[in-house]
Amino acid sequence: MTDPHQTVLLEEAVSALVTNPSGIYVDCTYGRGGHSQAIVNALEADGRLLVVDRDKTAIDHAEAKFKDDPRVLVEHGAFSQLVEFTQKHHLEGLDGVLMDLGVSSPQLDDGERGFSFQQSGPLDMRMNQTEGQTAEEWLGVASQDEIIDVLKRYGEERFARRIARRIVETRATSPIDTTRKLVEICERSIPRKEKHKHPATRTFQAIRIQVNHELDELETCLHDVMELLNSGGRFVVISFHSLEDRIVKHFFRRMEKGDELPSRLPIRDVELNRRVKVIGKPVRASEDEIERNRRSRSSIMRIAEKL
Repeated sequence: MTDPHQTVLLEEAVSALVTNPSGIYVDCTYGRGGHSQAIVNALEADGRLLVVDRDKTAIDHAEAKFKDDPRVLVEHGAFSQLVEFTQKHHLEGLDGVLMDLGVSSPQLDDGERGFSFQQSGPLDMRMNQTEGQTAEEWLGVASQDEIIDVLKRYGEERFARRIARRIVETRATSPIDTTRKLVEICERSIPRKEKHKHPATRTFQAIRIQVNHELDELETCLHDVMELLNSGGRFVVISFHSLEDRIVKHFFRRMEKGDELPSRLPIRDVELNRRVKVIGKPVRASEDEIERNRRSRSSIMRIAEKL
């Protein structure tokens, strides 16, 4: 069961998450089980861990890894299905939920998945390969305006119009069915290259988010977790780009601030319905971790505790 995947912020995440060794925890993004294994190591015999992942390969890994551990429950699906999964297993009152967002190293390193502009392969990009449109299929039917919107909104791509126009021109004569073809479109469309950033980075990120509805999934899960956590339960979220982190930061801030009320309204603090307390400052990977694992350099972890 060895794997070259390096789990980001492993010790920091698990030490922040597990406050009750006999509690019930969820790892919403199993990946290759680095966080899950560390959580299990911190649990007593009566503790429980539910692991979830959209990727069937990850779920196969989890089922093999924990097949002899009755404390671990495994579900294949999106983390927006968390309510469904907890009800299925009669898990009432969670003590902690971990979300490690984005694409895992095994997904990036497998060219057949289509996530990486550095690997040649079919243009898939689905985290759950059993459902939904592939990136190829979406690019084949999306309008030029829709492609522009996605590249701007999810990739913050300055040259979205150039890239979208070239995509539409290219698909008129042949399908954009490989990562290499999409990379070439990006390279030919961007006149000024950013230092230390591949010209296809933002486009691949944007299309991946679109295909997997990642930000909608995140919003759903954030609200669901607030209802599922026990008082004192911890919510730990690791993000890898500004769009995800902004959503998490603003959500935690709203939950900490409480209900929006007129500023002059005479009301006690206890009546504001504050839902969480933000724990500490955002945590970033150490210099040592970044040196060991370059993919950790953009990670940021936020922690909240339900009141």
